[in-house]
Amino acid sequence: MKIDNKYLPIIISVALGLGVVVGGLLNAPNQSPFFAKNNSKNKLNKLIDFIDNEYVDNVNTDSIVNLTVDNILAKLDPHSVYIPPSEQAEVVESMKGDFVGIGVNFYMYNDSVAIIKPVENGPSAKAGIKAGDRILYADKTKLFGRKLPNDSLFSKLKGTVGSEIELTVYRKSERKKIKLKVKRDIIPLKSVDISMLLKNDTGYIKINRFAETTYGEFKRGLDALKKQGAKSLIIDLRDNGGGYMEEAIAIADELLKDKQLIVFTKNKKGNIDKTFATERGSFESGNVFVLINENSASASEILAGAIQDNDRGTIVGRRSFGKGLVQREMDFDDGSAVRLTIARYYTPTGRSIQKPYSKGNEAYFKESDTRFVNGELYEKDSIKVSNALKFKTKKGKIVYGGGGIVPDVFVPLEVEHGNESTAYLLQSGVVGHFVFEQLDKNRNAFNGLNFQQFLTKMNETDKYFDSFQKYIFENGLDLKFGKSKSLVKRYVAAEFARQLYGEKYYYEIVLKEDAMIKAVLKNQ
Repeated sequence: MKIDNKYLPIIISVALGLGVVVGGLLNAPNQSPFFAKNNSKNKLNKLIDFIDNEYVDNVNTDSIVNLTVDNILAKLDPHSVYIPPSEQAEVVESMKGDFVGIGVNFYMYNDSVAIIKPVENGPSAKAGIKAGDRILYADKTKLFGRKLPNDSLFSKLKGTVGSEIELTVYRKSERKKIKLKVKRDIIPLKSVDISMLLKNDTGYIKINRFAETTYGEFKRGLDALKKQGAKSLIIDLRDNGGGYMEEAIAIADELLKDKQLIVFTKNKKGNIDKTFATERGSFESGNVFVLINENSASASEILAGAIQDNDRGTIVGRRSFGKGLVQREMDFDDGSAVRLTIARYYTPTGRSIQKPYSKGNEAYFKESDTRFVNGELYEKDSIKVSNALKFKTKKGKIVYGGGGIVPDVFVPLEVEHGNESTAYLLQSGVVGHFVFEQLDKNRNAFNGLNFQQFLTKMNETDKYFDSFQKYIFENGLDLKFGKSKSLVKRYVAAEFARQLYGEKYYYEIVLKEDAMIKAVLKNQ
């Protein structure tokens, strides 16, 4: 099936921004609300019981209740949501920051579990599993030739710390089956992708979400960069849909001086809760740059807003998503949960960055799509913000509310207008799948190459660019890269580097010609 090219930016941007829906949690214990007795609530309970006991056919009243909950929440705001048990378990795991398993990145390729790369120093790597291996059996459970749902597959590979599992692996490069015993262990789910020194004294930290472990990961990265001589810091929040606001606040505290306001919240009773920086900040004087784009939301906007409003650093990129609501979660006995908006948050100057949602959820989420149409992703002048939403920082800088954080330094998309789909495709899982399949065909082509030799090999040929263009067509995407050739080659080479050498090398390639990084280095 071919996808109309005009819809591709919408499809991919929605996929990248999924975290926005559930981002922005108040990091507080669950609190069961007080349910006062009233006729309306009694009416609902009586109706469900009446159907359960008396309806002529058998009915799954749980599904009715779930539908009712969805319909109720749909009348509120776009971020008050019901999360069914199957999804909630994954969300909790992601936000916890680790799980117990065997430690592999895998790809379901032709109905088999193909290993992209074992986690460095993880259980599988220690047991001898290599990139390109296929897991045929987990103990006696057959994993190949079956369309196993992800939750069923994960359950076979996960377990308790120290428990052992025997994996039967097919090693394509040696054309033989191997049996390996793997001891499960705690596998971190990193929310900080990388911290590295970019150039001279400029450090770079990429945060993909705000989970329970994010501040700790950030602090370790920051401390290491300072030891390497970092005097300036770039925090990359692009495509970060949010998470726990307390983690964003803790990071802001590292950058702001004592008693500077970070954020405040206001509930429906008008109660205001202000959060200030403490004395603990370890990077209160160096230059700070925060990178944002149209998929940076919620906790990302809290951090960016605190830096911008306190005149602490420079916001670089494109206008952020515009989510200024705070949620609290209530868990149910069946493993599901409701995430309810309990307050609005405001940046230190008093601005709300929440975009309007009065026209309904569909219009709310499609607002991001209009940015492709009106040219906002290419020209800062195309950003339409009401003059009534102007605010001033203490140093007199004009900042705006009402729909995201407007950057101080605007950087357009790296592709020409009308070809936005290419930019988002390159950051999706499609490139990773393509690269795995290329390596699977001939992994030996890269054997023995050091990183510099690898770069030379990738730069001197269009072989993989041409193959990727063909791969896209064969998978039903009518997308021609045209003038984006250099950008495509960069991302394809970076993904090869990630799978062959590791995460650090992916970013070394991607960031070298990155438009926002260039803008930062120019404005230092």
